[in-house]
Amino acid sequence: MSFSDQYQKRIRYIEGVLREYLPRQEGHQKIIMEAMEYSLMAGGKRLRPMLMMESFRFFGGEDRIVEPFMAAIEMIHTYSLVHDDLPAMDNDEYRRGRKTTHVVYGEDMGILAGDALLNYAFETACRAFDTGAENSVRIGHAMKILASKAGIYGMIGGQVVDVKSAGQNVDGGMLDFIYRLKTGALIEASVMIGAVLAGAGEEETEKMEQIASKIGMAFQIQDDILDVTSTTEILGKPVHSDEKNKKTTYVTWKGLEEAKKEVACMTEEAVGILHTINRESGFLEELFHWLIYREK
Repeated sequence: MSFSDQYQKRIRYIEGVLREYLPRQEGHQKIIMEAMEYSLMAGGKRLRPMLMMESFRFFGGEDRIVEPFMAAIEMIHTYSLVHDDLPAMDNDEYRRGRKTTHVVYGEDMGILAGDALLNYAFETACRAFDTGAENSVRIGHAMKILASKAGIYGMIGGQVVDVKSAGQNVDGGMLDFIYRLKTGALIEASVMIGAVLAGAGEEETEKMEQIASKIGMAFQIQDDILDVTSTTEILGKPVHSDEKNKKTTYVTWKGLEEAKKEVACMTEEAVGILHTINRESGFLEELFHWLIYREK
């Protein structure tokens, strides 16, 4: 089976997991459940739950304990996109080829849909405890990683600095800080949680964190590249948005060719660390390269 076929098979599986964990659309607050589903099921690469699943399998995980966390990580990622698109942030009207949540449901419901997805993510992750008391320690560890990487020392912290830096000259150190937290933190959480739930040791989990940190940086730099080289039709969202929002990126900082070299270097460093873990890494390694050298 080709990589593309394997990838699509995994996408279908992840989509099924997400639908299983979405709340029922009922009650006086039904509109928020509708907005949550509209946002979560908008498509996309499903990068974070896929990395979590593959890390879990990489370390020998076989049961369904990882599924609530797969849904939770995608809910957290989705809420961040919903809030990113708001008028007070990037003010984008399209994402993944269709209208953004606040355009469809109104700015008030856009804010609340993001809030709802964030809170429901932790409700969903807690359902992993239903798999049995014997898994409690691993689940507790995974919950700690999820909360930390999504919060003020992770994704939100990076987002704060990114927003406050708009229109300013940002140096390389600050740009690395923003990318490491804003994009890298949830990718780190994904592979670390997969490893922890499968029973990986502390050293192995730390290596996965290092790998994900490099993959996250390379992924964000590739985003910078695509923002200036791709089209709205291919990406499904506006291009040149970084320029519009006066944001410093790797492309504006180092230039297009140097940015491409950074992507290649970080990816190879990540794969090199992966090879030091004595396990079969075929699909996971292919996934790294596909995600980094993607065209959309």
